[in-house]
Amino acid sequence: MIVRLGLLRGKFVLCDGGLAAMTMNDKLDILLTRMRELEGEIKREIQCKEGEFLYKVRKQKVCFTEEARAQHRKLAKKLHRTVLDSKPLVLLTAPIVWMCLLPFVLLDVATLIFQAICFPIYGIPRVRRRDYILIDRHQLSYLNVIEKINCIYCSYANGLLAYITEIAARTEQYWCPIKHALKINSMHSRYGHFFDYGDAEDYRKRIEKLRRSFHDLEPQPDQTPDVR
Repeated sequence: MIVRLGLLRGKFVLCDGGLAAMTMNDKLDILLTRMRELEGEIKREIQCKEGEFLYKVRKQKVCFTEEARAQHRKLAKKLHRTVLDSKPLVLLTAPIVWMCLLPFVLLDVATLIFQAICFPIYGIPRVRRRDYILIDRHQLSYLNVIEKINCIYCSYANGLLAYITEIAARTEQYWCPIKHALKINSMHSRYGHFFDYGDAEDYRKRIEKLRRSFHDLEPQPDQTPDVR
């Protein structure tokens, strides 16, 4: 039997005269679940590259075969070629790029202190820093020293921002779990749990419960601050 859905007053209903099948929140939950499943598939596909490019990941360390490392060293670019091949304006912007490192470090420390103090009080599971800040590209032998340093910086900066985004998302779920009425470009991991914009009744009815609703997160056995 084929069941067709129609949209009526913001709810999906059975077009053949049945009862309401799912609300907009149900639909959003399904889409978010699909997104997580796709992310899992992408991760599995990336892991499949281990055999193709001759490496294994063991205890957070990447191990290449001797054959792969030898080939990588042949492809490493000389330092002077890296400098000479760079455009003058690109070289001039390098100090500006590295000038941002200090604010990143200060933000890292501030976030660590905030989470360590506030999350236990709010009853929010802590975000593990090591799950977001991954430093492994420096193990690639085809990168020279300059390229390795640049990759370490990029890994730290982008990982830090992803880490902070997750902390901010969980904080927002506690303090203001309401969806926006205006269109947003991207959603963080907790957005699907938020109340609909304008749904005052549901907000007042379930706000205290939602503030502590993190049961969908993976258990975090080690809740001590992780500065690695």
